[in-house]
Amino acid sequence: MMMRRLVLFLWCLFYPVVAIFAAPFWLLKMIRRDGWGSGLLERIGLYDQDAEFERTGGVYIHAVSVGEVLLALKLIARWRGETDDHFVLVPTTATGMAVARERAPKGVRVVYAPLDLGFLVRRIMKRFAPRRVVMVESELWPNLIWQTHRLGIPLGLINARLSPRSGRRLSRMKRFVAPFLELLDHVGVPEEEDLFRWQAIGVKPEATALTGNVKFDPTGAATPKKRVEFSEMLDQFGDGPVAMAVSTFAGEEAYLDSAFREAGFQSVIVPRHAERRGEVVRALGGKVILRSQFVAPGGQESFVIDSTGELRDWTAHADVVVIGKSFFEKGGQNPSEAILAGVPVIAGPHMANFEPLVGELRAAGGIQIVTTREELISALKKTPEGQVEAARRVLEKHEGAMKRTIALFS
Repeated sequence: MMMRRLVLFLWCLFYPVVAIFAAPFWLLKMIRRDGWGSGLLERIGLYDQDAEFERTGGVYIHAVSVGEVLLALKLIARWRGETDDHFVLVPTTATGMAVARERAPKGVRVVYAPLDLGFLVRRIMKRFAPRRVVMVESELWPNLIWQTHRLGIPLGLINARLSPRSGRRLSRMKRFVAPFLELLDHVGVPEEEDLFRWQAIGVKPEATALTGNVKFDPTGAATPKKRVEFSEMLDQFGDGPVAMAVSTFAGEEAYLDSAFREAGFQSVIVPRHAERRGEVVRALGGKVILRSQFVAPGGQESFVIDSTGELRDWTAHADVVVIGKSFFEKGGQNPSEAILAGVPVIAGPHMANFEPLVGELRAAGGIQIVTTREELISALKKTPEGQVEAARRVLEKHEGAMKRTIALFS
């Protein structure tokens, strides 16, 4: 208890200072990501309607950015089909907010997450009086956890993967994090190894449950589908095969684009952050058609998808998908959407953030991991027989993860 009070004291002392100094950069980032005017005052507890008109007693889901919001929306769609719960979806970033507002079903209240200050967290909790608080993945905010617990609202994490690296880092900080982790009522984890890592840093054993990974659960998932609009754009580039690099980071675009061209594919690049479009155009030498400013290609241009929240359905149009953040950056990105689309997947050597899934895929022949440009070009030209089917079989071990997660919080 004393350590928890000390951490809260230090957090409340330094967090506002950091927030004030970071505010100009944060606001600039919000503007670049079209966040200005999108309700940012909600972050300091100012809302567009009176509290008396809010619906209370629902499930409060704290998500951060686009990936977490899409996961939350997937969960909400299934949850509403099984119970009469209503939901408050609470993103943190402007891009997450944009996707939430565009895609949230009718009746889901979408508001910005408040800054992690005690009085702001109390205000939003009293405003919506949720029966449950669900944090998507490994979001650990001291005041959100403490104030929710003080108000007697059950709370926990879903899809709470904890990589070996993150587990080691949090272990070094166990004295500071354990007093908050022990307050969690439920922690649904994707893999058995995650159970032991969370318990080792302070989560109560009885609070942890092996649910499987909701991201990889093929049941109830919105399978990527071809859209007429997307097909019409791609058709104008010709009838050659399409190689799509998804969620790329700086340096990868030019590297992958060059390999795609050499292998004889139409190059499609989907940068992780759409606001990097100018940087990507420069990296590709200006021979680019942007999805946001689409014009008929003149020949030999690369196609850059500078949009947010469309990646799932774009993958359905690819002949092969290459995973970003796996060549020059470390960690990788989620391969499951391409697998669900029935598209063969290639990745670079740095996919640690998605272990043990990637290891299982590799062992089953469901993914190609390449380390050199020559290996990449060779992999593009020939997909091993049965790769797509093998990848689907690996995902099947997570079947039912969504149902188990909902049951954990029901």
